[in-house]
Amino acid sequence: QVQVMESGGGLVQPGGSLRLSCTASGRTLRMYTMAWFRQTPGNEREFVAVSGRNGGSTDYADSVKGRFTISRDSAKQVMYLQMNELKPEDTAAYYCAVDSSLIWGLRGIPQHYDYWGQGTQVTVSS
Repeated sequence: QVQVMESGGGLVQPGGSLRLSCTASGRTLRMYTMAWFRQTPGNEREFVAVSGRNGGSTDYADSVKGRFTISRDSAKQVMYLQMNELKPEDTAAYYCAVDSSLIWGLRGIPQHYDYWGQGTQVTVSS
C-alpha cells in the first residue's frame, strides 16, 4: 500500500512563506499524480494545487494562483508546495493526495484520489 506523509506546516505571520513537502512510498514519485487539498472546520475539503503524472502539468485554485507553486524534486523524491504571501484565509489543515491513474479532468475532486496523508496544519496569524 502507498503511504503518504506531509510535513512543513506551522505558524507564520501574514505575508510570510512556508514550504510543505510530501512523500509517497512505492513507485518513484514521477509516476503519480500528486495534489494538495486544504480543509477548515465545518467546510468541505478544498482543492489547492496539483502536479500531474510525470510532472508535466500543474493546476491551481484561483485563490492561490500567483502565490503558491507546486513542484517536484526528482533527486530527493519529494513533492513541494511553496506558499508565499500567506494570508489569514490560508489557515487550514493541508493534505497531500496521491493517485497512480487519475485522469486529468478529475484532478480537483478529492474522492478520486486513492491515497492521503494525515495532514499538516498551517496557521497564518499575527
